[in-house]
Amino acid sequence: MRRSVIATLVLLLAVPALAADLSGFDTYFVDATLRIDYLHTGNAKEEIATLDQVYRQGIWAGSRVHLVDGCPTGNYCARLFDAAGGALLFSRSFDSYFGEYTTTAEAGEGVRRAYHESILAPYPKAKVRFVLERRQRDRTLKPFFSTEIDPDAFTVNRQPLSRGAVVVESLVSGDPHGKVDVVILGEGYTAAEEGTFRTDLARFTEMLFTVEPFKSAKASFNVRGVLSPSEESGCDEPSRGVWRNTALGASFDALGSERYMLTEDNRAMRDIAAHVPYDAVYIMVNSPRYGGGGIYNLFCTFTTGNQWASYIFIHEFGHAFAGLADEYYTSSVAYNEFYPKGIEPTEENITALLDPKNLKWKDLVTAGTAVPTPWEKRAFDEMDNAYQKIRGAVNDAIAKAMREGMSAAEVEKLKAESERLSKAHADKMDAFLAKSAFVGKVGAFEGAGYAAEGLYRSQLDCIMFTKGDKPFCAVCDRAIRRVIARFGE
Repeated sequence: MRRSVIATLVLLLAVPALAADLSGFDTYFVDATLRIDYLHTGNAKEEIATLDQVYRQGIWAGSRVHLVDGCPTGNYCARLFDAAGGALLFSRSFDSYFGEYTTTAEAGEGVRRAYHESILAPYPKAKVRFVLERRQRDRTLKPFFSTEIDPDAFTVNRQPLSRGAVVVESLVSGDPHGKVDVVILGEGYTAAEEGTFRTDLARFTEMLFTVEPFKSAKASFNVRGVLSPSEESGCDEPSRGVWRNTALGASFDALGSERYMLTEDNRAMRDIAAHVPYDAVYIMVNSPRYGGGGIYNLFCTFTTGNQWASYIFIHEFGHAFAGLADEYYTSSVAYNEFYPKGIEPTEENITALLDPKNLKWKDLVTAGTAVPTPWEKRAFDEMDNAYQKIRGAVNDAIAKAMREGMSAAEVEKLKAESERLSKAHADKMDAFLAKSAFVGKVGAFEGAGYAAEGLYRSQLDCIMFTKGDKPFCAVCDRAIRRVIARFGE
C-alpha cells in the first residue's frame, strides 16, 4: 500500500501540469507580494497583535491556483477576505516564535514578550480584511486580530531594496509561480567570506536533493542564496558569553535551550530575503557548533561546520516547510505541555492515538503490526536518558569555561569531547534500533513530541526522531510530498 501511494505521488510531481486556471487570481490580485508586518505580544494567557507596516514587494512567488490551504496544521492561520464582498481570497497556516514562547514557564508566570512577524500574500487589487486566528486547546481556530488593508494607500511601503546584497542562483528549475522557491540567507559571513558562503550554498543545495522526497521532486524547486555580509563571523552564543555583530542576529539559547538557534530580527530577515522570490526561508549560519531550529511556514536555521550539519539541514526543513513535529522526547526543551494531553496534534507525523482504529496514517500501517506497537522503549529510554545527563553536564562545562576565560586549548578539548560523545551515542542508538523486530514497519510507537507517554510516531526511527544520515519515515515522506504538490501552478 505504501509503495503504491508514494509511487503515484512521484508520478504526479513528475508529470507537467495542465494549463492552470488563473481567473481567480487575476480577478483579485496582481503579480506582486503583499508583506504584512505586525508585532505579536503577550504571555500564556494574553495575546495581542498590532499592525506595524505593509509593503508592496517583488513578484508573488507562491501558487496562483492553490491560494487557500485550509490551515490543516500549525497553531495559527492568516486569512485575507475581500473587504467589499467578504469572500475568502487567501489563507496560510503557520507557527510562530511567540506561540512557542507561550508554552514556556516564563510566559506561564505572566511575563509579556513581543515578537516581530510577517505574513506574505499575493498583492490585492482592492481593499482586503486581514485576519489572524489561533488554534485553541480543542484545535479549533479562533480570530484574535483583524484589520483592513488598502493596497492603494500612500502608507504602503514601496521603497527600493537595500544595496550590497549578494544574490546567487544555486538551482533554477523554472518560473517561480509554479515552483517551491527556497531562499538560503547567509548569516555570520563577512565580506571576505563571500567565497565560503558560495561554497556552502552549493554544498547544501546539492545535499537537499540527495534525500527523498526532495530528490524525486528536484524539478519542482528553485534555490537561491542571498548574502548581506556581517561585520563578524559566527553568531551569538549568550550562555557561552559570545556575542557577534551579524546581519540577521541569529542566536543560540533561544527560549533558554542551549542548542536552539533562531533570530528575533524578523525585519532584517525579510528585508534581505526580499531580494529574490521565495516561499521558504533557510538561515545558513557560519558556525562550527551544533544547533539549529525550524518553525512551520516561518523560517529554519542550521549551522554549517559540524559533523551533524546535513542532519540539521534536513531535519529543520522538515519543521519549517512541511510542519512536521519533532519525534524525539528525551532531550530537554523549554516547553511545558507543548501538545495538550487528550488533544490530537495537527501535525501529520505524531498522534495522541485517541482512536486507535482510525489512526491518521492507518492506510500505511504494515500488515500484522499491533497498534500501539510494543517496541523496545524501556531499554532505549534508559540509554538515551543517561546520555542526555552527560551531554548536559559537558555543555554546562563548556559554557562555564568560555565565560570564565579558560584557555582556548582547554575549551577546544571540551568541545572535542562533546562531539566524540555525540557521535558514539548516535552510533550506539542506531545499532540498538537496527536490532529491533520493527525496523521498517509502520505502526504507532509511543514516545514523540517531547512526551515519553501519550504521543506516538509512525516508525521506529526517522530523521525527525534521531540524529544521523537516515530517511524520513513513510508518514513524513507523504506529508512533504503533499506540501510540494500545493506549490504547483
